[in-house]
Amino acid sequence: MDPFLCLLHSLSGSLSDSELSALKFLCLSKIGKRKLASIKTGLELFTILLEQREIEREKVDFLQLMMKTIKREDLIKQLQEFIEGGQGNVVNHLDEKEKRQQNVAFEVICDNVGKNWKMLVRRLGISDTKIDRILTANPYNLQEQLMQSLREWQKWKGKEAKVADLIKALRDCKMNLVADKVEHELLQQED
Repeated sequence: MDPFLCLLHSLSGSLSDSELSALKFLCLSKIGKRKLASIKTGLELFTILLEQREIEREKVDFLQLMMKTIKREDLIKQLQEFIEGGQGNVVNHLDEKEKRQQNVAFEVICDNVGKNWKMLVRRLGISDTKIDRILTANPYNLQEQLMQSLREWQKWKGKEAKVADLIKALRDCKMNLVADKVEHELLQQED
């Protein structure tokens, strides 16, 4: 499934009727009145804008302007996170020891954290938008969803990404057994 379409679906679901009316008004110069009158949902509006190539994955200026005009900072942030997602590779900026430790920790976490993985990655600061994008990209693979989420955290935090933060997040989520296993594996690596 296309992550951009998932984003548009999410944006549509967040719009009130009055906000949808405001967005339709903003599109008067791009979509005819008769067509606008038949639009009942944000999805219908976004579909027409996609067909007319007013918005695309790499062309979201008009969409941003629309969200800004209706003063929906949360939706602008969601859109911004989508735009920024997948850029840069921060893993190369980590020192070798930290990179090795994170790889060990990621492996242990992926092997031992089950269906409650979203609670962990939210604790690490990963947004629901990014979680949704990861779910869409890996719909049937729980371990891959978790691994991609951890890599997203690693990329987002950059040099500030520390295994100690992972262990703290595990303990905050009452996943003490997994935290103990991570610490045990790290100790084994040092020997």
